[in-house]
Amino acid sequence: MRLPPLPAEEWDDRTRAALAGLVPRKRQDPEGAGVALSTLVRHPDLAKAFFGFSTHLMARSTLPPRLRELAILRVARRRDCAYEWVHHAAFAAELGLTEAEIEAAGRGKSADEFESVVLGAVDELDENTTLSDETWSALGERLDERQRMDLVFTIGGYCLMAMAFNTFGIEPEHER
Repeated sequence: MRLPPLPAEEWDDRTRAALAGLVPRKRQDPEGAGVALSTLVRHPDLAKAFFGFSTHLMARSTLPPRLRELAILRVARRRDCAYEWVHHAAFAAELGLTEAEIEAAGRGKSADEFESVVLGAVDELDENTTLSDETWSALGERLDERQRMDLVFTIGGYCLMAMAFNTFGIEPEHER
């Protein structure tokens, strides 16, 4: 691990402030915050700024949660990010996705035609850093402008997180 979680004795008010609103005060320590957050708070100012953005992606996005999780699962597999995969496979299961649907999403597959468009959008953005007019239009059949914006930022945000987690050596606490 290139960047281990910040040791408990090094946590200070700035470190805890970076987590304010993200986790309860009683979880603002290395064990309660978990390995990823405890690593990212090594840079409290960056962490606080980024956590605001990532909180939007998970809690305030206009994107339907099922589509959000499908997109994140595809990013996790494309970027070979074990941390993202384990955590978001669990979130997807909580939303009612089956094990088969979760595994298929990782491969970019879905029995649902529109979900396949969303998974294809992940591939297209990751490969080309843009969406074709055809994909943008196909997404518009079920997603409004804000939802499509949230999808693009979700894919980009989780690509960024995968890069950070993989580079810093952040591994999941529990294997799936």
